[in-house]
Amino acid sequence: MKTIAKIYNDYTDKFGIPRQSGLVEEVVSTIVFEEEYRVEEALRGIEAFSHLWLIWRFSRTERDTWSPTVRPPRLGGNTRVGVFATRSPFRPNPIGLSCVRLTAVEKTRDGTVLKVAGADLMNGTPILDIKPYLPYADCHPEAAGGFTESVGKRRVSVFLPEPLAARLSPGERRALTAVLQEDPRPAYQDDPDRIYGFRFGSREVRFRVQDGVLTVTDLEPVSP
Repeated sequence: MKTIAKIYNDYTDKFGIPRQSGLVEEVVSTIVFEEEYRVEEALRGIEAFSHLWLIWRFSRTERDTWSPTVRPPRLGGNTRVGVFATRSPFRPNPIGLSCVRLTAVEKTRDGTVLKVAGADLMNGTPILDIKPYLPYADCHPEAAGGFTESVGKRRVSVFLPEPLAARLSPGERRALTAVLQEDPRPAYQDDPDRIYGFRFGSREVRFRVQDGVLTVTDLEPVSP
């Protein structure tokens, strides 16, 4: 398999990445093609589609062995289910599939790039293929969601103190708030005194969660 492109965004730490694609559209990612695939004709007509499928490689979780069962965080991290009944990154082949919204097709010094919203890929992730999302074939509103329907989706309210918010541009503030509303903590952790932290873009974000409210406690710049 050849890497045709890489994606670039503010998800510089695995901890803060949304658990599924499409959950945080406030974060816009840029897909830059490898030099061999910077061919204008390869993208002809892509602007007519609103959404795309990205097929990519879990480059940060590759391993030589695999397990037939995994423990999804959404089930508390203790219940095992079959690996093929989950979207766990720990698979026989480390391949991911994400649906993103195409927001722009832009010409740059790196060739034509794609701007997409709703990605759940870490900064620098290799992309193996891009395909258009077809509503008539890919959309199934009647589909069953398996064990994901038996566990409530955990979201939180976000409190970003004004002195910290002032360090961000309006766009950065919206993006970070949307990421935090998805509650980056593992589903089985709920310690109100624990300080969590992760890197988002060029900043180290620290927060705690109590009674459904996530409070940002620190926001410090970090070196690239």
